[in-house]
Amino acid sequence: MRPATAISFRASNAPLAQSAMESLINTYGQVSPQDADVIVALGGDGFMLETLLEAQLCGKPVYGMNRGTVGFLMNNYSAENLTDRLSEAEEAVINPLRMRAGSENGTIAEALAINEVSLLRAGPQAARLKISIDGKPRLEELVCDGALVSTPAGSTAYNYSAHGPILPIGSEVLALTAVAPFRPRRWRGALLPKSALVRFDVLNPAKRPVMADADGNPVQNVHWVEVNSEPTVEHRILFDPGHGLEERLIREQFL
Repeated sequence: MRPATAISFRASNAPLAQSAMESLINTYGQVSPQDADVIVALGGDGFMLETLLEAQLCGKPVYGMNRGTVGFLMNNYSAENLTDRLSEAEEAVINPLRMRAGSENGTIAEALAINEVSLLRAGPQAARLKISIDGKPRLEELVCDGALVSTPAGSTAYNYSAHGPILPIGSEVLALTAVAPFRPRRWRGALLPKSALVRFDVLNPAKRPVMADADGNPVQNVHWVEVNSEPTVEHRILFDPGHGLEERLIREQFL
């Protein structure tokens, strides 16, 4: 008999997540993502990002339960009353970033990122980056370990560790943050309109190689990277009432 809420469970490879999925399937059943009303992801934040990207293809919301470590994007784990929790859950819709990265041989790699797109030095010497916004050069040379562009949803992740600002989930802005800047020494970044197109040009890439990364999708030896918000792609995340992204982002600033 099909459950009132058709659920597709997905779990990371962690034994704790796999064990939880087996138990939940025995209780609530299992359907394919295409036939589901909701996808339940069991794992940590990295696995949640992976699931959201896959769920976007079938347009289904994702409800995460933490069977990993930090679990910022996850709800607390409980096997009890799951269908009730799903019916009462609040939905947040977020747009990812789109990364286009060009390499020396002319190939262009593209990827989506829910949290951030980062550029990082790939050798012993600091990276040298030129930064342009909407086609206008804004910083002719940033000497640094790297730089990143973050969404509000990802602003408490790598962005926050690099001393970037936490952004309210409803804000129409992106955070541009430097990673260990050397010159300009005190430049920490900028807040940009969500509509902005950010371009990084790597200066002297042969001597100072740089890699780009979009939520764990790396591209080696990039010569330039463009980043912009992708409004045509929507990710639907479900949270327990009173524990949504907006509340979590506020709470994180007072820890």
